[in-house]
Amino acid sequence: MMRLVFIGVILLLVELYAFQAVKTITRERWILIVYQVVSFFAFVYILYGFSQFDRRVGQNAQSLFTIGLFLLMLVPKLLVAVILLGEDIFRMFATIINYFTQADSISEAIPGRRRFISQVALGIAAIPFASLLYGMTKGKYNYRVISQTLFFPDLPESFDGMTITQISDVHSGSFDNPEKIEYAIDLVNQQKSDLILFTGDIVNTHAVEMHPWINTFRKIETPKFGKYSVLGNHDYGEYVEWPSQAAKDKNFQEIKDLYGQIDFKLLLNENVRIKNGEDEIALIGVENWGVKFKQAGDLNKASFGVKKEDFKILMSHDPSHWNSEVQHHENNYQLTLSGHTHGLQFGVEIPGVLRWSPVQYVYKQWAGLYENMGRYIYVNRGFGFHAYPGRVGIWPEITVIQLKKGERVV
Repeated sequence: MMRLVFIGVILLLVELYAFQAVKTITRERWILIVYQVVSFFAFVYILYGFSQFDRRVGQNAQSLFTIGLFLLMLVPKLLVAVILLGEDIFRMFATIINYFTQADSISEAIPGRRRFISQVALGIAAIPFASLLYGMTKGKYNYRVISQTLFFPDLPESFDGMTITQISDVHSGSFDNPEKIEYAIDLVNQQKSDLILFTGDIVNTHAVEMHPWINTFRKIETPKFGKYSVLGNHDYGEYVEWPSQAAKDKNFQEIKDLYGQIDFKLLLNENVRIKNGEDEIALIGVENWGVKFKQAGDLNKASFGVKKEDFKILMSHDPSHWNSEVQHHENNYQLTLSGHTHGLQFGVEIPGVLRWSPVQYVYKQWAGLYENMGRYIYVNRGFGFHAYPGRVGIWPEITVIQLKKGERVV
């Protein structure tokens, strides 16, 4: 209840500033009435939606829409409130100066709300409003294929030119458009890679979320070296209240079974050898290991029988694992593939110029390629979406990595 009261107070304060901006630039009564009616019903729905969230169910279509509407209403109006608050601070100091220098009365001393400032505030607010709306309607399915070529001196000769397609963070419980998902699966198949890897989070919480999509994901063609996967933090069912431990354990087993149902070999702290002629590389899969999330991963167990001189590809869902343990590990893990962050589903990316998202203040490796002393991690931006039902600037990703033998090309 206290959370709802807090949300309500924040929305109300922000709304007062936003309405003041609208009222400053127009006196048309019907516009003000429409604005108030729309804001009121959105306000009521948001409070209702949050009040209906059930910890036993977790995220569903209603909670996704509620979060999206909340951000759509809050973020633009919050910008308006910040700008007008800044003007109010200016007006306060101007009032004091005017009163003691030239004004004959308080009313003369207080400068009025400037129409121009309100127009600027609303104009700026229109940018995140349009972006969030686009993200919820189009951006969440705006799939991008991102290609990388990586060079390794110790890559076995017969694997020179090998290609890997990576997907991550499917979050099937959030999907609402079968046609778009079919399109994304077609994109995966069009890459004709030698190996396909899925780095976790097949659902939000419940195994049943994936049931409508099993046949779709089974269309991912099995390539030359197979299809493999690991678990993500959402695959453990940690984020809801279960009626019993037995129910939670049953759901977890069903989630593990899902990977097999879409023809992916799930690696649970284990490794497999991928052979090509006389050469082989080690594919290692750890369970989820995160600094702030479940730590079921056991790198040493997963690497049993793997030698330091072997070429290794490690699948580990959370990139904080690489940052904390993998990049400096004496066993020399040449390439790690992760996901988890989604790039926060919000940010700005201009190739070669700018890459920013608030998530970078939490994760040092949050999207794309990172390197340390010849060891690489690639963080996939995610296939699906979670919480906010959209994407702005950080688009859903299908990664294609080509391995080349040789020194890194600068």
